[in-house]
Amino acid sequence: MTARRTAVRRRALVAALALALAAPAAGTAAAHATPATSTERATTAEVAAAPWQLPRPTGPYAVGRDTLHLVDKSRRDPWVPSAGARELMVSVYYPARHGGGRPTAYTSEEEARLLLESAELEGQVSAAAYSATRTHARSGARPARGRFPLVVLSPGFTAPRATLTHLAEELTSRGFVVATVDHAYESVGTAFPGGRILTCRACGPAAEPGMGKVVTEGRAKDLSYVIDRLTGDKRLTGDNGLRGDRTPWRHARMIDSRRIGAGGHSIGGAAALATMTTDPRVRAGVNMDGSFHTGPAGIGGRPFLMLGTEEEHTPGREDGVNWDRTWEGLDGWKRWLTVKGSGHFTFTDVPVLTEQAGLVDPRVPLSGERSQQITRAYVGAFYEKWLRGASRPLLDGPTAGNPEVAFPRR
Repeated sequence: MTARRTAVRRRALVAALALALAAPAAGTAAAHATPATSTERATTAEVAAAPWQLPRPTGPYAVGRDTLHLVDKSRRDPWVPSAGARELMVSVYYPARHGGGRPTAYTSEEEARLLLESAELEGQVSAAAYSATRTHARSGARPARGRFPLVVLSPGFTAPRATLTHLAEELTSRGFVVATVDHAYESVGTAFPGGRILTCRACGPAAEPGMGKVVTEGRAKDLSYVIDRLTGDKRLTGDNGLRGDRTPWRHARMIDSRRIGAGGHSIGGAAALATMTTDPRVRAGVNMDGSFHTGPAGIGGRPFLMLGTEEEHTPGREDGVNWDRTWEGLDGWKRWLTVKGSGHFTFTDVPVLTEQAGLVDPRVPLSGERSQQITRAYVGAFYEKWLRGASRPLLDGPTAGNPEVAFPRR
């Protein structure tokens, strides 16, 4: 992670979210986007009146969601050692029965406000609109019967876990337990218990040369700890202060601990590979458009999916070189996919919200609708193939139904 790339991608995140949140009348929005014609997009009045919502999950299960605050007492926080033990916020999505439960918030208004403040757009765009985005998960939903694979997901650097919500809800509806993770002090702003909002204290240090590896390896430890806590792993002893079978999640028996996957966006995707190199419980991994900072040595032939932008992650192009080295070191089933017209945040919720705001970014022509369809289709197929044993020909090569998706290497 170079200082330049970190700065560019942080600006891209806040600019993209600002694009999604800005009222069409705001001058700032016009500077970053080209409005579509009235026949293609909602009118200003319609955008203002209708709350934005994430796409409906397509699987047979309803989606439940719990929120956990986890504290790893075996480690001090790497960015703020005076804060004490490493803290994580986790949204756990689980297959549920239809009916019952209460709607869940996309994010808090304060977290949205901090995101806009970092982009110097406070007062010009609506934090309330963003935080009110409708989700499909429900708290208190009755869990479905059975045991399900677990997938842990890590967001991009500075991005909150909420940006992976549409993918988490989709995977859950297909029969996975999904945990999205916020890593303390690594997002623009994340709410923690006690009314605390932890901001990005890692942003300065992480921009220094060589720190991408530090962030990646730290997140790998975080993800393994989340797996420990959700599964009640019996190895948890000693400094963690836990008994072997203790777990803070009330529905932990739903998880089949023999079937665990990891994935993420940007450096969260790099962390998925790093987790696999140190944690043999993780059977399959996905990197969505992230530069790698650690090698694949030690994953022992386990499958890995690399899903990226055509601009940066075509073989031989900038980050494509980084992917080339990793690709050559992967010795199991592997796929390298690039998506035409995509941008760094294509695989997150950002383009979905942008489209509903009635605005398009000319630098990223792929629509929000296609962005989420492609992300859900290929990531979902990968985990279904390797954690459920399902046949998924979609992963074998290009298809007529997805002309944007190329297989430069397979």
